[in-house]
Amino acid sequence: MLVITRREGEEVVIGDPNNPIGVVRIASIKGDRVRVAFDFPRSIDVHRREVADQIVAGVAEPAAHAAEVHVNGAVPPPAAVHTPK
Repeated sequence: MLVITRREGEEVVIGDPNNPIGVVRIASIKGDRVRVAFDFPRSIDVHRREVADQIVAGVAEPAAHAAEVHVNGAVPPPAAVHTPK
């Protein structure tokens, strides 16, 4: 696991910088809450950890959580986790 420090507005590029898979941006920091924005192609699902765990356990269907997918700069809910298929 890579752990880095970023300030509000700073980004992390995922993949080749010339043609990135996606970008993760620190959208805002308010107290102990950090909003993280994910800019990935629609083909890559982005889920909060608890939803991803439910999908893996077979409790939930990925399609049932379409609202969990955030792409093209949309700001996901706090604690969102990128989980590739």
